[in-house]
Amino acid sequence: MYHINFSTPIAIHFIGIGGISMSGLASILLTEGFTVSGSDAQASALTEELTRQGAVIYYGHQASNLSDQVQAVVYTAAVKEDNVEMQAAKERGIPLLSRAELLGQLMGNYHNAIGVSGTHGKTTTTGMLTEVLLAADTNPTISIGGILPTIGGNIRVGGSDVFVTEACEYTNSFLSFQPNMEIILNIKADHLDFFKDIDDIRHSFHLFAEKLGKDGLLVINGDIDDLPAFLEGLDCRIQTFGTVPEDNDYSAADITYDAFGCATFTVLHRTEEGIASLGQITLHVPGIHNVSNALSVVALCRAMGLSMEQIAAGLSAFTGTNRRFQKKGEIGGVTIIDDYAHHPDEIAATLAAAKNYPHRKIWCVFQSHTYTRTKALMDEFAKTLSAADAVVLADIYPARETDTLGISAQDLQEKIAALGTEVYYFPSFDEIENFLLENCINGDLLITMGAGDIVKVGESLLGR
Repeated sequence: MYHINFSTPIAIHFIGIGGISMSGLASILLTEGFTVSGSDAQASALTEELTRQGAVIYYGHQASNLSDQVQAVVYTAAVKEDNVEMQAAKERGIPLLSRAELLGQLMGNYHNAIGVSGTHGKTTTTGMLTEVLLAADTNPTISIGGILPTIGGNIRVGGSDVFVTEACEYTNSFLSFQPNMEIILNIKADHLDFFKDIDDIRHSFHLFAEKLGKDGLLVINGDIDDLPAFLEGLDCRIQTFGTVPEDNDYSAADITYDAFGCATFTVLHRTEEGIASLGQITLHVPGIHNVSNALSVVALCRAMGLSMEQIAAGLSAFTGTNRRFQKKGEIGGVTIIDDYAHHPDEIAATLAAAKNYPHRKIWCVFQSHTYTRTKALMDEFAKTLSAADAVVLADIYPARETDTLGISAQDLQEKIAALGTEVYYFPSFDEIENFLLENCINGDLLITMGAGDIVKVGESLLGR
């Protein structure tokens, strides 16, 4: 593998530079004095910001995008071998690095390199951790998979002591990383277009944990299935967080919710002397799942030597990232929320949070993400979505897939209807919007949900 000498900036070209992670890496390299170019299918706020920072961006892929000055090429997992820019780089003998490989090399430059992993919750937890590190004046460098208002985007370039990034398991990307601290939030069946089954997924997460040496720290959810078996063979330090105080290093007690479903709770710490109270934390994001996310941050930050006062202040300052139970606005007395949930566990967590949010009726406008995931988890999707008062389905968002596997949104509609839940399907966003305008009334809570472009429905209703 080609290794970049970060003390000697060179010219690097990014294929797929508009992605949330790729754009963040490009921004970091620009700050470090590298010459950056890149290509993507279309312009976006992220590519426009990179242009302002000095990057040269091309729209559309062609061999001529690689100037004679390019000394290395970085590509995303979505880029295929027959991509014309990939082919041009190979023909010219230009070194190639995947996004994950570049990120892994970059992590090696930091004293504290933190990878936040898990099937879901990564972006929210990375956002929480960012707020705490900022409250503690650690001047962190951050790469987050969403837009965090506090840092004005998805990237923050700080000092050389602390680096925080999401660590995604898809295509085993996180196995290219070089963390000395990790959070594993959960391990569930997902990305089954790549992984064979849950055992294959657990194996990958175990390999990720093995990257930590004996001086490394693993913060892991104690409620993960058969955790003792998962932890076998690891020689790093381990801290657990979970629901049972006697079984975990960190847990929560005295959980209460405000009018918007945001929790206040007492942090409990298991010690050799017993279980001690560390004080109270108030969150400004809704749902019991965010109590769990916050506990992982407490565990990691205390291991870093931060005080509970700093941790509580940072967690209280966190108000969410874009597309994670994000309030988009109100129209006609209907509150519109947008959420990125695209796995049954995420859907369950979001709808549970919505139950504690002011509402007359909960409408969930859901767009399933990829045919592979929909087919593999069809029954789970139906069960979790049925927690809404009414469900409106859009066509499945194919993302990288072209094979429908013989399924459609109507198959999911039938499953939900069989459970007795009010459910509708429309083939276009215009039809969905018209239906909602006719049927949502004052006091209703409308959630657009999914990892595709379903967010456009709520934004259109609000006139954006």
